[in-house]
Amino acid sequence: MKRIFITGGAGYVGSVLVPKLLDKGYEVTVIDLMIYGEEVLPKHDKLNAVKGDIRDIELMKEIIPGHDAVIHLACISNDPSFELNPDLGKSINLDPFEPMVQISKAAGVKRFIYASSSSVYGIKEEPNVTEDMSLEPLTDYSKFKAECEKILKKYESDDFTAMTIRPATVCGYSPRLRLDLTVNILTNFAINKGFIKVFGGDQKRPNIHIQDMTDLYCLLLELPSDKIQGKIFNAGYENFKVKEIAQMVKNVVGEVDIRTESTNDNRSYHISSAYIKDAIGFEPKHSIEDAVSDLKQAFDQGLIQDSFDNERYFNVKLMQNIKLT
Repeated sequence: MKRIFITGGAGYVGSVLVPKLLDKGYEVTVIDLMIYGEEVLPKHDKLNAVKGDIRDIELMKEIIPGHDAVIHLACISNDPSFELNPDLGKSINLDPFEPMVQISKAAGVKRFIYASSSSVYGIKEEPNVTEDMSLEPLTDYSKFKAECEKILKKYESDDFTAMTIRPATVCGYSPRLRLDLTVNILTNFAINKGFIKVFGGDQKRPNIHIQDMTDLYCLLLELPSDKIQGKIFNAGYENFKVKEIAQMVKNVVGEVDIRTESTNDNRSYHISSAYIKDAIGFEPKHSIEDAVSDLKQAFDQGLIQDSFDNERYFNVKLMQNIKLT
């Protein structure tokens, strides 16, 4: 694996992953709409950053050939963003997926890594939700994630290694920062408002540090094909209740008032990440407290400005304002 093609490479995860790959000596091509800014990616002679749309099939036919691996991160990336414009969500998250897989395989790409979501399970009562359990997606966002997993499965072959990751919610600092994710939201409030508002609090939320998430993608490029061919892996840290996450934020930030309010939304998600540890030895090295510390350091250094009103930190706000079609 020498040349890597990444869709959505200027996004929250991609803007941390791309510099890691460049540091490891890979040649990287990124395709991204760049709606959160092109400056989130480094200037580098081994990086080709293409401002483009994965829905442009002719463009994809032009730029995918010559790469050894594809990491597919691009999507309308959470339920609220998706529900703003379901037709747009389908046109990005589902419609171009099979053509992209077909183009990749025909072009001689050896490995295709798909970023699905742990939301494909829906809400389970079991204490440990494992990869072999039934998928019960509750929203179009998660339904299309599940559908793409099935599509990819059809194209596995000896010369085309295809595998899927179901990540927990990612947390921590990134050049293309999101402040609309649980840990990041609570940290922003704690640092800049002096309080954290917790609705309910007994709901479980699986998280994974952005450094662990990006280290995992690097590992998946390095492993032999027989270790990952056709595999589906959950990828998370531990499952904590929201009120426990709030306490972790307080432990790092200092004296913060935690305010608990009642809620009708008691959705609780939890996944087991035992299989990925057993199968390929992957185990997260960074805690939720580490993510909070990284965010606090970024705030202290002035890297995060206008953290409640700047639309670039909030997917829904930005999509509403730019009217993406």
